[in-house]
Amino acid sequence: MRVIVDLTRCQGYGQCAFLAPDVFTMNGQEALLYDPDADDAQREHILRAAAACPVQAIHVDRMATQHRGTRAGPAPPAVGAGDGFRKTGRIVIVGASLAGARAAGVLRRDGFAGSLTLIGDEPYEPYDRPPLSKQVLTGLAPEDHTLLPRLRELDAEWLPGIAATGLDLAARRVRLADDREVSFDRLLIATGARARPWPNRREAALEGVLPLRGMDEAARLRERLAAGPRRVLVIGAGFTGSEVASVCRALDLPVTVVERGPAPLVGALGGVIGAVAADLQREHGVDLRCGVTVEALDGDADGRVRAARLSDGSTVEADVVVVALGAIRNVEWLRDSGLAAGVWGVACDAGCRAFDSNGLVTDDVFVAGDVARFPHPVYNYQFMALEHWGNAVAQAEIAAHNMISDQAHRWPHLSLPVFWSNQFGTNIKSVGVPTFADEVVIAQGSLAERRFVAVYGYRGRITAAVTFDQAMWLEFYQRLIERAAPFPPELRTADRAEERRPVPAEVPERLEATQVTVMVTGHDPAERRASLLHGDR
Repeated sequence: MRVIVDLTRCQGYGQCAFLAPDVFTMNGQEALLYDPDADDAQREHILRAAAACPVQAIHVDRMATQHRGTRAGPAPPAVGAGDGFRKTGRIVIVGASLAGARAAGVLRRDGFAGSLTLIGDEPYEPYDRPPLSKQVLTGLAPEDHTLLPRLRELDAEWLPGIAATGLDLAARRVRLADDREVSFDRLLIATGARARPWPNRREAALEGVLPLRGMDEAARLRERLAAGPRRVLVIGAGFTGSEVASVCRALDLPVTVVERGPAPLVGALGGVIGAVAADLQREHGVDLRCGVTVEALDGDADGRVRAARLSDGSTVEADVVVVALGAIRNVEWLRDSGLAAGVWGVACDAGCRAFDSNGLVTDDVFVAGDVARFPHPVYNYQFMALEHWGNAVAQAEIAAHNMISDQAHRWPHLSLPVFWSNQFGTNIKSVGVPTFADEVVIAQGSLAERRFVAVYGYRGRITAAVTFDQAMWLEFYQRLIERAAPFPPELRTADRAEERRPVPAEVPERLEATQVTVMVTGHDPAERRASLLHGDR
């Protein structure tokens, strides 16, 4: 039986671990781990756990809905006149992971009865990625237990293991790697992102050098860790790298983490909370080295990685190297398509409609998930691309709704970003955008006890909150952010922090190399056009 826990909602109460201990495990005070494909003999225990969950975060044999209001009331109006599109329209979804699968489910649930095709470059049915760096690496669950509810329940044609290689907007066709073409009336781009590889191809090919993003990569890394390497080197201390380091220490493996920034998680949470994350890693035995980079990986005569040379002149001996340098959005297949697609992702409006290269909204192409770059009104309409489970789910639901609704009944994607990370027995959760801040204050709890709420502010209003083992407060701060509540917050709580003085958030400035130049041609307004010039030409 399939079990899905919406960890964006889970508050770590732990009733499930008492009612179904063979399925759910509490790692620390609030960090929940579970087997997503539990034995059917556990059904009664799991159903009891789901019923007892105070926030109803446990879902059995189905995918949960982020936008609960979408189930109530009549179905949204059909596109155009009558029900023609809903009955005979053709929708193609390129990208058969979380966002694509969720959109397909919502389309069928909301009455779309036409042709539905999902195209995925991996040979597997859609699966959940967050467990790969947690349950799968620790051995709590095998990688095939991460599969999402099966596509055959959606009445959809699924084309697995075939990459999309091009898009013809005028002809409304998607070109595939096997030279086939798939026609559509409306298209959803949900191709997500892939792990950024080690830049030196020869060194990246050494045995033992591994990225972590997909199911195959998780399986290979799990085998390496289970073999008991003498030392694991993790390059990059973002969330993936930090979670891998956490797993290594849980398995009692020596691990060194190399981070070019001043502390782990700085790029996502800023320097103040990054310093807390650094202390957490060192307290758990991680050899953390910040402010340095890996200059080269060395292998032996048999092509196996053996050591890394660092920028400070030191050497780290390791026979497993995990490359955790972020992600690359999968947009290469959209080159010359006429869409505003580049290293930033695919630009779209708040209703998930893609922009073309002239900045005009397309009516029949939509975007959702990690590959989407969209403006968020709460954050000064800045365009952002979010690699979060919750955003993929929520945005996919909005995109699916809008694909089968007319202009007057379309919805904006206004959900605040929410993400979580389980590492070193600590449940880290966030709501909002911590990097959109100039100050941060510890509003509740204690940094020393690693149990607190950090609230971020920008020009006098609350923009984000991060909790360490205080997940129950996240929805409260979400409401404050949505109301543009003043910063710092004035709260009367039992665990109010003694020292509540705001300090600089120490958020790094982001200078993204786009590798794309925009060129404008023509003189008359009716003739002026923008085109994208890629840096590798």
